[in-house]
Amino acid sequence: MNAVVFIGPSIDRSSAAAVLDAEFLPPIERGDIAQLLARPERPDAIGIVDGKFLQSMCISPKEVLAAIDAGVAVFGSSSMGALRAAECEPFGMVGVGKVFEEYASGHIDADDEVAVVYDGRALSALSEPMVNFRFAIAAGLAAQAFSRAAGDRFLKIAKGLYFPQRNTRTVLMLLRPELDAAEYERVARYFAESAPDTKRDDALLLLARMREHFGGPAATITV
Repeated sequence: MNAVVFIGPSIDRSSAAAVLDAEFLPPIERGDIAQLLARPERPDAIGIVDGKFLQSMCISPKEVLAAIDAGVAVFGSSSMGALRAAECEPFGMVGVGKVFEEYASGHIDADDEVAVVYDGRALSALSEPMVNFRFAIAAGLAAQAFSRAAGDRFLKIAKGLYFPQRNTRTVLMLLRPELDAAEYERVARYFAESAPDTKRDDALLLLARMREHFGGPAATITV
């Protein structure tokens, strides 16, 4: 098995390595796939979770297709991987997870839905992705954790922020004057204790799918 997976703020290396024995590289950028294909022993599979898109040129669909044409299985989820999988699935890329499904269905289409800023050394997120907020609010409404009106306002406020400024604390601060104290506490408690991290969950699903691709036992992933 020769697998390479590009990860970053969506999932930490130790959690990823617990699911799949692979070479883990930082968020993918333009030219990275060409470098992999130029290796004396090219990967059998490539997983794309996170990618760069502002500080450097982002990976193009043509690069994904070049890997597929070379016989490499390519998987995508969570962030940049979900974006490219939504475009390249008809040509053989494997999309995994809820974020991919939202892009593939057209329910969301903006790149800023998955965009975050992160620490370039630690690869830890310094903001939170809009798409995580959407899934968190949907789960909270299903659990009747707060009112639909509160959830709708949370999402509208979050979407109105420039993506580097998006985080739960800022959204709650802006939301607080609009809600009574009890409703605000319900929303704040939910995000502190129960809100899912969908991008991370999708990354785990991608790793499990790659593990199965190589004939390994199905991993038990709780999301």
